Amino acid sequence: MIDPATRTDHICDILIEAGKIKDFSPGIETGDSIEIIDASGLVVSPGFIDIHVHLREPGQTAKEDIESGSKAAVHGGFTSIACMPNTSPVVDNISIVQHITHRAKEIGLLNIFPVAAISHNLAGLSLTDMEALVQAGVVGFSDDGRGLMNESLFRDALYTAKKLHVPIIQHPEDHSVSMDGQVHHGLVSERFGLKAIPSASENIIIQRDIRLQEEIDSYLHLTHISTMQAVDMIREAKKKRVHVTADVTPHHLLLDETHIQNLDSVFKMKPPLRSAADRSALLEALKSGVIDCIASDHAPHTREEKKQPFETAPFGVTGMETSFSVIYDRLVKTGFISLNRLIEVFSTNPARVLQLVDRGMVKTGMPADLTILDLEKPFKIREQDFFSKSANCPFIGWEGRGIVAYTIAAGHVVYKAGSGIQKSR
Repeated sequence: MIDPATRTDHICDILIEAGKIKDFSPGIETGDSIEIIDASGLVVSPGFIDIHVHLREPGQTAKEDIESGSKAAVHGGFTSIACMPNTSPVVDNISIVQHITHRAKEIGLLNIFPVAAISHNLAGLSLTDMEALVQAGVVGFSDDGRGLMNESLFRDALYTAKKLHVPIIQHPEDHSVSMDGQVHHGLVSERFGLKAIPSASENIIIQRDIRLQEEIDSYLHLTHISTMQAVDMIREAKKKRVHVTADVTPHHLLLDETHIQNLDSVFKMKPPLRSAADRSALLEALKSGVIDCIASDHAPHTREEKKQPFETAPFGVTGMETSFSVIYDRLVKTGFISLNRLIEVFSTNPARVLQLVDRGMVKTGMPADLTILDLEKPFKIREQDFFSKSANCPFIGWEGRGIVAYTIAAGHVVYKAGSGIQKSR
């Protein structure tokens, strides 16, 4: 068992009773009636937490819904996910939060924590009723899909979030700079004559937000970081003890603009794939601790939408089902980061960012949310193996070693490799 939160790294048995951790120690004695999972040769981790996913329900269920997204999540080893509010209608009122939480319990595969909009209808004009939304079960606020450019409103959001002890999850994009850009301002934009999204569109907002956070000392989380300048600003802010956290996606860690061949829209995402130098900076930031979490930014679209020409296809890729395997195979097996660090950015730190005090660690009395890993099992990523409704994944065809063997949520096996989705909790 490896648990960075408790600095545990040893061989042991784990006893689960009534959905909670009863004991973990070597050689636990049990009666004949107890269900045994033989995890010999495997690694047990605190349940993975994806801080940034799009479930598309309500209103966009041709792309994904809460049931298909739940299945995709547990397939990827996630026992908890935070879903973004840019649905139709937007998650900006209590009734939609209640719909999400009700459906999550009805499906019963994992913990789904709603993130509500900062502004009504993501319009950037007025704040939602943040206090009432937190009371309804919201764990954070974001206008994801749009950066909140109104500085006065963003300041008010940070002050309110500070009072409520929840994060503001900022999509850092200045739309007056990015406008209708399609790809990073660089090799691909020049080669194909596409409108570009300069790095400045991200950097300007991050600079502003860190300045405000330094003054207010709220809970600021910067999502899907993609530029080397962003890394530098976050590093300097942390040196000054400014309370700011950040995540990066697997696709920005493992791909760059050179992977966009023949304008395949599966590589169209926002922020766009940046330069090789940007990717290198993100990797070093992950290794050094400047970046706190890996988040999939799972953004499903229908096959018909993604088959459109590059300029009209929607931004976004799927990722919950592939995140662990591609990161483990490319970054841990190669020795770039440790397995302990991977678990930290997949579980320990996401729990801390979302203020989930009863998640992200293995501790007696806590919910038995566990991810069991087979680090030697080979994989090949295939569309037909996805539980998501969508397949706009840039890692299809990748091969390597390291899979999720079991996902256990609240003491129930909800996914088992080779058997698929198990009964709901």
